[in-house]
Amino acid sequence: MAPRITVIGTGYLGATHAAAMAELGFEVLGLDVVPEKVEMLSRGQVPMYEPGLEELLGRHVAGMEGSSGRLRFTTSYPEVAEFGDVHFVCVNTPQRHGEYACDMSYVDAAFESLAPLLNRPALVVGKSTVPVGSAARLAKRLAELAPAGTDVELAWNPEFLREGFAVQDTLHPDRIVAGVRSEHAERLLREVYAQPLAEGSPFVVTDFPTAELVKTAANSFLATKISFINAMAEVCEAADGDVVKLAEAIGHDDRIGRKFLRAGIGFGGGCLPKDIRAFMARAGELGADQALTFLREVDSINMRRRGHMVELTRDAVGGALLGKRIAVLGATFKPDSDDVRDSPALNVAGQLHLQGAQVTVYDPKGNRNAQTIFPTLAYADSALEAVGGADVVLHLTEWREFRELDPERLGEAVSVKHLLDGRNALDPELWRKAGWTFRALGRPTA
Repeated sequence: MAPRITVIGTGYLGATHAAAMAELGFEVLGLDVVPEKVEMLSRGQVPMYEPGLEELLGRHVAGMEGSSGRLRFTTSYPEVAEFGDVHFVCVNTPQRHGEYACDMSYVDAAFESLAPLLNRPALVVGKSTVPVGSAARLAKRLAELAPAGTDVELAWNPEFLREGFAVQDTLHPDRIVAGVRSEHAERLLREVYAQPLAEGSPFVVTDFPTAELVKTAANSFLATKISFINAMAEVCEAADGDVVKLAEAIGHDDRIGRKFLRAGIGFGGGCLPKDIRAFMARAGELGADQALTFLREVDSINMRRRGHMVELTRDAVGGALLGKRIAVLGATFKPDSDDVRDSPALNVAGQLHLQGAQVTVYDPKGNRNAQTIFPTLAYADSALEAVGGADVVLHLTEWREFRELDPERLGEAVSVKHLLDGRNALDPELWRKAGWTFRALGRPTA
């Protein structure tokens, strides 16, 4: 009989994982401690924007017309413990307030709530991004608390979801990492992921520490690649070179590759910034801090990009921001998401506003979340509305909608035809031909 699956924590990761497990044919019970979230998911609605997720939920949530009925949600830990054979822990690990280290309180609370209720064999699978060493500590805690004792095992199975592609990444992962201590745990995970494995997804079996390190190492590498090309953009600006052409040329080398080589205002979101900081903090605790000192520079280059964008905007409006009208296209940290956590776009908009500019923001999906963080900014319902009377337009999140804008039409709405491309995603020729002064990070001014 197929194992029954529970998913603890139904945020971005958990909601996606629960829906994907139901799609793979399992009976799934999702848990969250926030009743409103459970009610929403039980109606087949998601609390965040993620392409394809709501449709996937609709196919499986019990009680919805035409659904498989394989997916339900609850706030009850006893119900989860009774129901599940494999329990996935998908709760958040945010950055600790005022520190680099990550906050493990949600993970710890999930284990403390679940473990005392496990009175029959079960596999608990950690998916949250945690400091290396956490799994060994949590396995010890499970053994202490679970009535079933050694019949309850732990595995660590990090997630590698990209926002905007989360459904695809869960159903067709480019790798599955299993940190296990027994053949039984490995066998159960192979059963859970049988379909992706049959399609050819690699299955990498490791110990606990390696599984924990894979996620932070991957994110650190991606962050380093982004900051590298942004450092090259700084050099290109000083030398009057073109970072886009430079990236194209080095990207042809398959040892380097083209992905993550678009210079701009840097990375943000709920993962990369906090993950590299937590990695540095943990390396320090382990006495290996010198191994990761380069990540401080990666972080520093990234944060510097935001300040640089503010300076370019000030120059564009003649040296003083006070009273200038600025249109910001984009609020989310990346396209195809409504996530504004540590968003470079929103950070730049906020800094400009604090320095006296009148800032109007438009994002296809992120306005509502942005408004919660920066209620004092103005928000528009379209790009055309946002640019009305603007002294300068900033392109800060590379939504497809913005690449398809008509420069002629926008030119009629602005006060000054001046555009700063903070993502190097727009065609300079197209905009210059329409009479715009066009400036992109790391590129020649004309």
